[in-house]
Amino acid sequence: MTTSDHLAPDELRDLFLFADLDPEQLQWVAEHGDVVEVPAGETPVVEGEQARCFYVLLSGTIAMSRRVGADDVETTRTEQRGVYFGAVQFYLQDDSALIYANSVRAITDAVVLALPAAEFAAQFSRWFPMAVHLLEGMLLGMRKSNSQVAERERLLALGKLSAGLTHELNNPAAAAGRATDALRDKVAGMRAKLAMIADGKIAGDQLRKLVMAQDEFVKKVRNAPSLSPLEASDREDELGDWLDDQGINGGWELAPVFVAGGLGVEDLEAVKLAASSGETAAPLEGAIRWLAYTVETESLLREITDATTRISDLVMAAKQYSQLDRAPFRFVDVHEGLDATLVMFGRKLGEQSGISIVKDYDRSLPKIPAYPAELNQVWTNIVDNALDAMGAAGGTLTVRTRRDPDADRLVVEIGDTGPGIPPEARSRIFEPFFTTKGVGQGTGLGLDVSYRVVVNRHHGDVTVESEPGDTRFLVRLPLSEETA
Repeated sequence: MTTSDHLAPDELRDLFLFADLDPEQLQWVAEHGDVVEVPAGETPVVEGEQARCFYVLLSGTIAMSRRVGADDVETTRTEQRGVYFGAVQFYLQDDSALIYANSVRAITDAVVLALPAAEFAAQFSRWFPMAVHLLEGMLLGMRKSNSQVAERERLLALGKLSAGLTHELNNPAAAAGRATDALRDKVAGMRAKLAMIADGKIAGDQLRKLVMAQDEFVKKVRNAPSLSPLEASDREDELGDWLDDQGINGGWELAPVFVAGGLGVEDLEAVKLAASSGETAAPLEGAIRWLAYTVETESLLREITDATTRISDLVMAAKQYSQLDRAPFRFVDVHEGLDATLVMFGRKLGEQSGISIVKDYDRSLPKIPAYPAELNQVWTNIVDNALDAMGAAGGTLTVRTRRDPDADRLVVEIGDTGPGIPPEARSRIFEPFFTTKGVGQGTGLGLDVSYRVVVNRHHGDVTVESEPGDTRFLVRLPLSEETA
């Protein structure tokens, strides 16, 4: 840029911004404002840099843009004489006024009037003290309101996840309660069957063999394989026939118990052999039913263990998600936060059974410096939008991590198979209060909060790629504090 001259006070009055200034004020602007030539393609204002000048366009065409992820998104293009840009909040005495909020590039050769922001702010306060106070109050009020709405957005998300967590905790807790009640009955029944065996005057060596068989049954139950419905049905038929051949009543009830425990005909043949060995044969039906109670008891214990483990996992996931007992900034494994967030969405994923989850993690990625609780909010916002986009139609939610081959950064990709984001909305989705959801269904702050967390707090970027059936949000985070 080159500085050529100053404008005369009368020339300044032709600009709408200065039209109502008195002669003394116009003289000050004329003396302190430099006329600057800006060649086409040059960027006099760069987003994030120190706000040094307040500019007024005199001629030419300029374009204003904002950084959204890795892209510069043009927001305004104008050739109107008198429009202003740069340090437009020069009159505020806070951090927001110290940096440029946008970038401005000259599309054609342009001429601008440049006023030093600091000196102009001091003079402006003397000229219009009441106006400065009113403007400060208005802007601060808007910021406070935006902050409160953003906080409400976070609380709404937390409320949704809390409801899901309550539901998820209730299921295993109820299962453990039911299993405990059933276990109490089975233990009582097993004691009764043991008394029946004793009444049959079973020999000591036979009882010892049956107890050994019991121990083997317990081991098999603990490692019982998962069977398809067809495989289970075939095995139950085979075992039921064997029980009927042995003259044992109710074989159709006992067969599913043994099959669910991973036991078959060969195992019961061993029991028959143990019961018939010795001088006096033990009653086979009593031995079989006693061992059936053993199998049911062990299966119930396994169910209780699974339920309590599920509860512990949910509590740990909630703890990981909230980061309540962790330092706010530390090195974290990003996969832990992603998994914790998906667990918190368990109820929503469960209700929409048509949605499947694909996780493709690069576990070789190192821990990164981050505010983990804030990143979890980012994952929550993006995943929630993805689930809403797919809706009742279902689809696939993909969560993938990898290293960025072009930079020392980690990439988290969250994709869905929903209808996609319309092209006209794609450039605005990170704007505050912009939403494509229906009235009352979204505040339009989720992605704005996510953008600020990723870009401002973590010095990364977030972008979106979308077409019908394939929408992907790409969050790039520095791998080290140095690259950040």
